[in-house]
Amino acid sequence: MFISDVNHQRIKTNGIYIHIAEKGTGPLVLLLHGFPEIWYAWRHQLNYLSQHGYHAVAPDLRGYGDSDSPLNPNSYTLHHIVGDLIGLLDHFGQQQAYVVGSDWGANIGWHLSLFRPDRVKGFVALGVPYFPRSPTDKTVETIRKIYGDGTHVYQFQEPGRAERAFARYDFLTVMKKFLLITRTHFIAAPSGMEIIDFLPTPSVLPSWITEEELVVFADKFQESGFTGAFNYYRAMDLNWELLAPWQGSKITVPTKFIAGDKDVGFQNGTKDFVEGDIFKSLVPNLEVVILDGHHYIHQEKDQQVSEEILSFISKLSLD
Repeated sequence: MFISDVNHQRIKTNGIYIHIAEKGTGPLVLLLHGFPEIWYAWRHQLNYLSQHGYHAVAPDLRGYGDSDSPLNPNSYTLHHIVGDLIGLLDHFGQQQAYVVGSDWGANIGWHLSLFRPDRVKGFVALGVPYFPRSPTDKTVETIRKIYGDGTHVYQFQEPGRAERAFARYDFLTVMKKFLLITRTHFIAAPSGMEIIDFLPTPSVLPSWITEEELVVFADKFQESGFTGAFNYYRAMDLNWELLAPWQGSKITVPTKFIAGDKDVGFQNGTKDFVEGDIFKSLVPNLEVVILDGHHYIHQEKDQQVSEEILSFISKLSLD
């Protein structure tokens, strides 16, 4: 898909340079990608939101694409990433923005809303709900206890391990293995196998993405490597430590949660959680929308997701 009139710039924020793609004028909508994506994941929404009177801004998060990639994994905490985003809002002179996040971008959006609700007019989370912090157990060990050593979260911890495993494949194949994922159960490789080896490579592309679009992602990761992206996982336990002051805190920002009914793990826990009382108690101002789709639903069902985003932020604009 060709996007015309997208402006690119690198902005100094929080001590590093963040690359952003932007289109349109009007109220600011910040679009936060996940793993393994870049700003281009929001190509459809950049077009759609700009056509409907919004200033759509999609950064490459730190460690990704054309943004700076600090070497230390401890520089990838939620506090660092949220700090980068506050700097972007300040750069654009905006006291508040609408925020949309998918996958890791959703997790970051939740914590931007938690740390600085004064800066978020409304939040749309795709795929990843806001889970309560365990007061006793660190995140990685909790995931390992439930799913074993074969999860990507566990395998991405050791510096160099996932880098070596991914290097056995060309970058386009890695993109296909992740972005085209159709498995609905939480994914864990069998004992002794790397997750990248376990994930199948689809032989036929779905109708919602082209080879040329996948190459855009692949080419950018060929330039940057994956270490910056892996560092988000390597900072997960440090996040757990740093989030202790917010134990039990609620998300007060108006929020819409969107998930695909075939997303990884949705039918094995996520569905019950997002439709249950705990999630609604943690996020009192919540709307839940379930669509027919998989994990990268903003790309797969771009029109539906764009319309859901617009209807939500339009309603808030009237408040």
